[in-house]
Amino acid sequence: MALTRAEREEFLAQPHVAALSVDAGAGRAPLTVPIWYRYAPGGDVRVMMDADCRKARLIHAAGRFSLMVQSLEPAVRYVSVEGPVTRTSPGSLEFSVRWRPTTSRPRTSTAASTSPRSTGASGSCSTCAPNTG
Repeated sequence: MALTRAEREEFLAQPHVAALSVDAGAGRAPLTVPIWYRYAPGGDVRVMMDADCRKARLIHAAGRFSLMVQSLEPAVRYVSVEGPVTRTSPGSLEFSVRWRPTTSRPRTSTAASTSPRSTGASGSCSTCAPNTG
């Protein structure tokens, strides 16, 4: 059963680990990695990473990325987000402190954002219709 827009936004606003995918170039499968993200309903999805890491370079080159966020309890539920990068900026300490374990060392970081064009489902649905509104 497809989630409503409000359900998708509420789900994305909860703390989950996402799977980020970005084009890795000709002849390569997409780079897919787990990543923390931040989202407030109606806003952009933000991810943070080291400024010189491979995923940051690939996101910059591709100009877009996708996220898949899921929960397994009490049943499979997920939201998939895809879209062009809307902005990049130096990472903020607040974002870093909020989402990284306290044992992490400070890093030079970058944040990338995309406006969500999402699909979502709950239960055993394996495919979802695109968001049309």
